[in-house]
Amino acid sequence: MTISMDHFPIGLELEVSYPDFQVNLTLLSATQLQFRIKEGPFARTEIVDIRVIPLGNGLFAVSWQEQDGATVTNVQDYDRGVVHSFATLPDGRFLRMTGTIAITRPADVVSDDRPHRNKALVLEAMTALFQRHDASAVERLYAVDHIQHNPEIPQGRDALQALVATMSKDVHYEPGLMVAEGDLVAIHGRIRGWSDVPQVVIDLFRIEDGKLAEHWDVLQNEVPVTAASGGIAMFDPGEVARHGPVRPMS
Repeated sequence: MTISMDHFPIGLELEVSYPDFQVNLTLLSATQLQFRIKEGPFARTEIVDIRVIPLGNGLFAVSWQEQDGATVTNVQDYDRGVVHSFATLPDGRFLRMTGTIAITRPADVVSDDRPHRNKALVLEAMTALFQRHDASAVERLYAVDHIQHNPEIPQGRDALQALVATMSKDVHYEPGLMVAEGDLVAIHGRIRGWSDVPQVVIDLFRIEDGKLAEHWDVLQNEVPVTAASGGIAMFDPGEVARHGPVRPMS
């Protein structure tokens, strides 16, 4: 699979804090950046030509050569907020450093693809467990130390796997509207067979390292639209189509 350059955050300005000094980086284009070191033996400002290799979602290798002959490769990890730097100085010394990222100016185009990936992960989990009743999906999609806030479900991934393995065949989940920001995803849905009557539920997940790490939920017995005071359904399967489909997991 070819990883696209579309999400390289052109225009982004960031401050990278290494153990001994700080660097301000401005990603001018896909072929140039400016670095500025205010203090210390490396203090200077320079615009350099860069080579960018996308390594994954929010992960880029950026390399360049400076006027004095120094060569630098940065592995910029925007999901985790760190830069791993490898530099060979003109005198032959080799530096390996890791610094934390602070964004001082956002990119011209939003480059954070986590909401799309995380929504796909949550949708796969909810349909695998509560439509297909696939207990094996728990190990693939959930963190080992998964935190569960539903008081009726024991803690841990093994407990969830056991629950799915013994679940009634009558349990069926319908996904609806989803919203996501950063490492959090909320999904609106309806579940039948979990209780005596259909229930409308909002599930909230926290994602860590590509796995579902924490879960909260709120369930409410579904009231038929004919009995609702406002005459509007609590859940409508058509809400997915109106607000756009979720891209499947790759």
